[in-house]
Amino acid sequence: MEHFETTPHHTTGKIEWKGSTLLGALPSVMVSCGTMDAPNIITVAWSGIVNSKPPMTYVSIRPERYSHHLILENRSFVINLVPQKMVRACDYCGIYTGAKVSKFEKLHLTTTPSLSVDAPMILECPVSLSCQVKEVISLGSHDMFLAEIVGVSVSPELLDQNGKLNMEKADLITSMHGAYYSVGRRLGKLGFSTKPNQGKKRTSK
Repeated sequence: MEHFETTPHHTTGKIEWKGSTLLGALPSVMVSCGTMDAPNIITVAWSGIVNSKPPMTYVSIRPERYSHHLILENRSFVINLVPQKMVRACDYCGIYTGAKVSKFEKLHLTTTPSLSVDAPMILECPVSLSCQVKEVISLGSHDMFLAEIVGVSVSPELLDQNGKLNMEKADLITSMHGAYYSVGRRLGKLGFSTKPNQGKKRTSK
C-alpha cells in the first residue's frame, strides 16, 4: 500500500488519500475447509460478524485461491480463532497453497470433525465457528462467502467454574496491514461508559 500525499488538507486538517482497505485491527483466523479426507486451511483477515439472529459471518477470498473452490463445492467452512502460540502456523497457512502442500500434516495440526458442517475443525484452536454458506457475492478482487454460524466449539479451558466463557484465556491474535499483533488487555466492558465507577483503576489507601 503506497501513499504519496503528506500535506494536511486545508479543510480536514488530515492527510487525505484515495479509498483503500486501511482498516484495523482485524481478526486473523485460520479457516478450515474441504473434508476430513481432504482438508485444507487458509488464513483470512477479512472476516467478521454481519448479523446476530441468525448469527451470520463472512469470509472474503480471491477466486484464484485453492480454498475458494473447496468452500464453493462443499458450501461450508470453519473459522478457527488463533492463539498467540499458533501465529507461525497462521502465517504459514496464508503463504503456501493447499494445492501443493498438506498444511495439516506440515504443521502437525489435528483435524477433528465439526458436529454441524462437513468441513473439519482445527483441534488446536480454542474456538471454532462452523459455518454454512448461504450466499456467494462477487465483489471484484474477492468473493464474499456469506454464511450462518450453525455451531460453536469451545475448549473447556476457556470456561470458569460456572461455565462462563473467558475469551481472555484464549490469548488471541489480530492483524493490521500485513502484521500480527496480540489482542492486549481489556479496557472496559460493553456499557461501562454509563457507569462512572467502572473503567477506573482502584487506588490503594
